[in-house]
Amino acid sequence: MKKLVTVFMNFFLLLFVLYSSSAYSQNTEWIVYTASNSGLPANGVNSITIDKNGNKWLATNGGVAFFNGEIWTVYNTSNSDIPDFVIKSITIDENNVIWVGTELGGLASFDGQTWTVYNSENSDLPSNTVNEIIIDGNGTKWIGTQGGLASFDGQTWTVYNSSNSDLPFNNVISVTIDNNGIKWVGTNGGGLASFDGQTWTVYKTSNSDIPDGTINSIAIDANGTKWIGTQKGLASFDGAAWTTYDESNSDLPDNSVNYLTIDGNGVKWIGTDNGLAIFNGSGWTIFDDTNSDLPDKYIFTIAIDGNGTKWIGTWFGGLAVYNPQGVSSAWIIYSQFNSDLPYNVIRSIAVEPNGTKWIGTFTGGVASFDGENWNIYNSSNSDLPDNIVTTIVIDDAGNKWIGSNSGLSKFDGANWDVYTTSNSDIPSSQAKPLTIDGNGTLWTGGGGLASFDGNTWIAYTTSNSELPHNTVNAMAIDENGISWIGTNGGLASFDGNTWTVYSTSNSELPHNTINSVAIDGNGTKWIGTENGLASFDGNTWTIYNTDNSDLPNKSINQILITKNGTIWIATDGGLAKLDGTDWTVYTNSNSSLPDNTVVSIAIEENGNRWIGTYVGGIAAYIQGTLVSVENYTDAGYQIPDKFLLLQNYPNPFNPETIIEFQIADFGFVSIKVYDILGREVATLVNEDKPAGIYKIDFDASGLSSGIYFYRLTALPVGGQAGNFMQTKKMILLR
Repeated sequence: MKKLVTVFMNFFLLLFVLYSSSAYSQNTEWIVYTASNSGLPANGVNSITIDKNGNKWLATNGGVAFFNGEIWTVYNTSNSDIPDFVIKSITIDENNVIWVGTELGGLASFDGQTWTVYNSENSDLPSNTVNEIIIDGNGTKWIGTQGGLASFDGQTWTVYNSSNSDLPFNNVISVTIDNNGIKWVGTNGGGLASFDGQTWTVYKTSNSDIPDGTINSIAIDANGTKWIGTQKGLASFDGAAWTTYDESNSDLPDNSVNYLTIDGNGVKWIGTDNGLAIFNGSGWTIFDDTNSDLPDKYIFTIAIDGNGTKWIGTWFGGLAVYNPQGVSSAWIIYSQFNSDLPYNVIRSIAVEPNGTKWIGTFTGGVASFDGENWNIYNSSNSDLPDNIVTTIVIDDAGNKWIGSNSGLSKFDGANWDVYTTSNSDIPSSQAKPLTIDGNGTLWTGGGGLASFDGNTWIAYTTSNSELPHNTVNAMAIDENGISWIGTNGGLASFDGNTWTVYSTSNSELPHNTINSVAIDGNGTKWIGTENGLASFDGNTWTIYNTDNSDLPNKSINQILITKNGTIWIATDGGLAKLDGTDWTVYTNSNSSLPDNTVVSIAIEENGNRWIGTYVGGIAAYIQGTLVSVENYTDAGYQIPDKFLLLQNYPNPFNPETIIEFQIADFGFVSIKVYDILGREVATLVNEDKPAGIYKIDFDASGLSSGIYFYRLTALPVGGQAGNFMQTKKMILLR
């Protein structure tokens, strides 16, 4: 007799760690992993679960496979204590422990180091064939087996079968739990049963409109309606009425429904013996091995990750990944004419950790925008002392520090505190909040430099210190706590005791008016002046201007440095990006930037850029890399008679390339870029376009080296042309 197996894996356990570099795909929305092109141990994938980190765990006919997007790790009977090669079900509990149901070896759990095996000989598990595992809100495992339904809370087993309960049949093949904790149990021939802990209710073909007694899968939508996959079609049950979908009354491709799941939009994803069906409540979309890259028409399992990507396990074709959507990429312009932005002249933008933007305007007050809702604060509806707002800084507590022409304000979301020369020791009522140091002290400019720790103001001026000018425009603090201060009289550094001043007379600083200061990860200072951009590493100055670089204008208004070291520069001639030695410039002639005078930049954690302009409002560049779109249809070109996507050039490229395409008729056009895993990384075009010949400059400086695919989709609304789709491959080689 076997005893409970709780064995630590040997130190020298050999895992099959394999890199996937050749997953097959013709259509970039699909990526296929098989036993021949990846580390997938077998092409039969029976169940998929996704852990908190987005890693995929797959139950296959060759063991358990772990896939983190790059590396495969396989656990089987040869290299671990897993009790069987054939894995029928898999799930993950709240402690990230993996629970595995096998064909003949019982139930196993894996905490990352140790396998624990439960079978009919060392526990009360009623059968060693485990078809389904689900975990309730208390952490109790509900296990569907060939010998009945078992619950296990970590110590105690409870078994329900046709002899000791109203379970209609012992072979349990599907289980789910609704919001009320009721278990819905599907059997292999005995129908569907619900169990509330005391009472069983059974639905069969003889007492309900359920189409068949073999219940392969159960899912519950947001309304509590049960969706049931059977051998004779799909059924929905709202507690009172049944609705059945089959080959005769719908586009369901096969009556054998093996698995179904419901996405966040309520769309049903249905795996059948003849393909994948998508049902949105009114229309059907069908994918099979003839109209898509789906490797096998027999769909056994589906999982949806946090990005909405579908992971589809097939009977003998392997694993398919389907990602028709992704992060969009586009310019969005907000102005006083198309939004609640109070004024188009933007002086400052700051972004909260939750993504809410705070926008300081000239004469319009302050606006906050969370992506949907605008809130306006001005001198009429709040305690903001002046509608001319200069700068905004947000501290770690979420307080907004707002500089205006008539006082400095602190706003915590409910209460305003205003500091002026009449009620505090602030040196000027026109103080501009500049930065907040590691101790939470606020530093302001205006009438000199001032610090405020919440109680005490300390002022530094040309009279009481070596500050070179009382007009202070910018400040940054390095990792040693030294302040770097940009003034109208040069750059100053201050360590709390000693001042060092850099000007055009004693250094290579190109101009004494300093508008912006930023410090990169190497400690190099980047200084924006009225006569170009300067970098200073403590010893050497490097100057960038319109004569020796692609800097579009010598007047630098702001500098922002991202975590990866990319430098964004707001100028009077557009927005520039410096990535190492490569420049990219955005203007109103090559992009949707509404105004070339860029005065403020803010970047969200997700990479979205928010760009404030002098008279054009705000441009939001939403996570993408579109440089320009140009229509080449003019008097010298004829309207194209067909749709066409051309090969990008140059190819390979680094980091920019050109994509040309032809549109034969007016309609909706999109061009999207995907990585090798089918994840959308950029949307270059996503709008209605007239017929013509177009060119896109695609900048991939934010992407890593590798193979990418770009797809043209055209949906013409007139003429004889039908819908068009074409995909091509390109290589980014750094």
